[in-house]
Amino acid sequence: MAADDRRLSVEEVEELDLETAEELEVSRFQALLQDRRKIASGLLLVLLLVVAIYVLFPKIVGADEALDKLDDAKWYWILVAIGFNVVAFGAYVALFRGVLGGTRHDAVHRRLDLRASYQITMAGLAATRIFSAAGAGGIVLTYWALRKAGVPRRRAACRMVAFLVLTYFVYLAALIIFGVLLRAGVLNGRAPLAGTVVPAAVSGGIITLFLLIASIPHDFERRIEHYARGYRRVRYLQRIAKGPATLAMGTRTAIAFIRRPRGGLMAVGGAVGFWAANICILWASFKAFGGHLPIGVLVQGFFVGMAANLIPSPAGGVGAVDAGMIGAFAIFGIDDSIVFPAVLTYRVIAFWLPIPPGIVAFVQLRGTVAGWERERGEIAVPMSTLQKVK
Repeated sequence: MAADDRRLSVEEVEELDLETAEELEVSRFQALLQDRRKIASGLLLVLLLVVAIYVLFPKIVGADEALDKLDDAKWYWILVAIGFNVVAFGAYVALFRGVLGGTRHDAVHRRLDLRASYQITMAGLAATRIFSAAGAGGIVLTYWALRKAGVPRRRAACRMVAFLVLTYFVYLAALIIFGVLLRAGVLNGRAPLAGTVVPAAVSGGIITLFLLIASIPHDFERRIEHYARGYRRVRYLQRIAKGPATLAMGTRTAIAFIRRPRGGLMAVGGAVGFWAANICILWASFKAFGGHLPIGVLVQGFFVGMAANLIPSPAGGVGAVDAGMIGAFAIFGIDDSIVFPAVLTYRVIAFWLPIPPGIVAFVQLRGTVAGWERERGEIAVPMSTLQKVK
């Protein structure tokens, strides 16, 4: 019997299914970039959202004169904001390398060098912002790239969880720290309950939840398998157990990075640096229009506003985050005439500016992945093979 005609096990079929799903998701992103009609319709949707947020909404709330200030922006503060944007993505690449870059001196670490890390992070950001309506966006693309670099499936999933947990732990911790300091009067600025105590309490609850997840036993899957023996749906229960086990393992990995100051310096430093640089972009955007915000209000307003990213948006957070930030600073009593142009400038620099280089990075990443496949001797699995073995 020929090797290609042998009967595959259920596990091998599942492996092929997942790899094919990843390839299809990435191919859909590439097809979207080549579909002029979809790009045109997407740009039109985004344009309508921008008009609604920055033209209609100011008129409704009586702050339409704020848009007139866009022409008054000091150009040198805009350049400063762009410089901080470069720093933000440098920190993001460092975070990627620190968490997902593999063990020193192994083949994965060599493949995931700074160049490849830049390509993956920038392409992932572009996928998130352009293709977020399709679902996983940049997470799927990043996971696909890790698998192509030779990272085992379970390790890739675990490290992706660790990457996200570490990134958003910094976010949640900042909401608690600055919320408490503002409310206690240690930091200057207004301290409304809705902008300090409430987000701090919610953040504390989420962190507690993940600490509980981290306490899931290491042998959780084995225990489920042991207790499920004799049941007709043992394989189904085993699949369900993989999710909590991987989530717990990834959370413990993120905690390990925080506990090891030397070993996790690049990872933790990258996460802190990414958020800090984004706040500096917003700070420079306010300065461009003569805004002078207390540091506590700036940081807390930024993070409270970014929570709007959880609101479903057909265009990668366009509209939701903008309105969220405007609303957050309104809670803290910041003048609308400063908030509107500053937030608009921040979003253009931090959100829109990286998309073109992200698309270029995606094209480059496809070539890099092709090189990895040749190096590893991989052969693409045709759909006909999957259809034959199912």
